[in-house]
Parts: sequence; C-alpha cells; structure tokens
Amino acid sequence: MAVLMREAIGASLRRIRTTRRRTLRDVSRRARVSLGYLSEVERGRKEPSSELLAAICDALDVALADLLSDAAEALDAAAAADAAAARPQRLVGLRHMDLRLAGSEGALAAPLGAAPVTAPLSPVVPVSAQPAPRGAGTVRAAA
Repeated sequence: MAVLMREAIGASLRRIRTTRRRTLRDVSRRARVSLGYLSEVERGRKEPSSELLAAICDALDVALADLLSDAAEALDAAAAADAAAARPQRLVGLRHMDLRLAGSEGALAAPLGAAPVTAPLSPVVPVSAQPAPRGAGTVRAAA
C-alpha cells in the first residue's frame, strides 16, 4: 500500500521532535497550534497547510526543505518496498535436471548432501496388494 505524503511528513515531524527530546505541548505552544491538531499531523491524519508546516518547522528549529527532503526519502523507500513486493518471486527449489527417478519405489533422488524426497502416497491400494475378502476362494457344497 502506498504511503501518503501527509503520513511521510507526519512521521518525519515526530522523528525530529522525539530525537530533539521535545514534547508535543512545547512544540504546539511555540508553533501556536493546538496540541490535538499537531498530534493528528504527526499521525498522518491531517494535512497541514504550508504556513502551518513552516510554523512547526520553526518551532522545531529545522528547515522546511530538510523536512520535505526527509519525507521524500521515506516515500522513495516505501515505493521501492512496494515495487519489490509486487515483483513476481522466482521459484526456489530443485531444477528438473537435479531430479532423478530412483527405481520403482517412487522416491526421487535429491542432489548430493540433501535429504531424499519421496513421492506422495496414493490413497488407493493396488488391487494385487489388497487382502482377499473372507470366504473367497472356498467352495461351499450346495445342500
């Protein structure tokens, strides 16, 4: 899922604020913004105007350009992660040339050093291996 610009800006603001050991109350007072609104901006729920963003940056003593470049880097990283997740994964496993039939047991020979792989068992027992029903093969005399 794509990260929104307001979420990236909010995460950057929160990281900068906590790194500088500043409280929401302190920054909200210096920026002349309500504490609740600043909290929602940091959580990515509200999208601040450019004037409000400049006031918050002034309260944090950070340049607006630095904040926006930090948010842009976060967006690039999220986009790269989304692109990597969307790419089809290459199947990992044995190649066809590594598989060899081993006799009539149905076991497959694995490459050197690997544990042997066995074929799945069939739920149906072959007719020749089924036990004979009771009384089969015996002849009763007709009375």
